[in-house]
Amino acid sequence: DHTAPHIFERFAEAVIKAPEVLECHMVVGGFDYLVKARISEMAAYQDFLTRVILPLPGVKETHTYASIGDVKPDALLPV
Repeated sequence: DHTAPHIFERFAEAVIKAPEVLECHMVVGGFDYLVKARISEMAAYQDFLTRVILPLPGVKETHTYASIGDVKPDALLPV
């Protein structure tokens, strides 16, 4: 709901510590972060959301998208 350097730092610290998080990207647009997490089931997702994401200051809302299949997983960048 607001942006300040300490808010971003606290968010980053929390997602770095969360073993469920595979990737986290700061983005430009309608929200500030895109978090890719691997969760075994919806009950575990609810726990992750309640324990890690929602307690953080500045978190106003979340949007969840569950993957139901891979089209192009793990695409490598050419070097």
